[in-house]
Amino acid sequence: MDERFMRMALEEAQRAYDLDEVPVGAVLVKGGKVLSRSHNLCEAASDPTAHAEMLAIKEAIRKTGGLLLGSTLYVTLEPCAMCAGAALNTRISRIVFGAFDIRGGCCGSVADITDGWFNHSIEVMGGILEHESKALLSRFFANKR
Repeated sequence: MDERFMRMALEEAQRAYDLDEVPVGAVLVKGGKVLSRSHNLCEAASDPTAHAEMLAIKEAIRKTGGLLLGSTLYVTLEPCAMCAGAALNTRISRIVFGAFDIRGGCCGSVADITDGWFNHSIEVMGGILEHESKALLSRFFANKR
């Protein structure tokens, strides 16, 4: 099941890539149903907070009207502090991500704010479709050099 939703997140990441955005995609799921999906839009929106995770979380909140207990956030890159914090604040239960972010990942790589230190803990699983996630990011940044 996780791989199925990660593939959807990869589709979103490809959409970001096609728009010349950093290719990160996110899908938010609850009870096997997709609540929302999005991709990075920082450049298009001129908004450095328009990360895939933030956009997916905001859309899911708009649809459900509240907290996201019991939901899983699938994302192609390990969430940063802002996105992991938003997952905590909205009570997301699980985060499944593809590529580890050794420079800014806050689900275990650089820091782990999801481990229960705050008033909520999130189950985290990294490395799902890691190769595909890393390949898209590597291709994007290689084209920028």
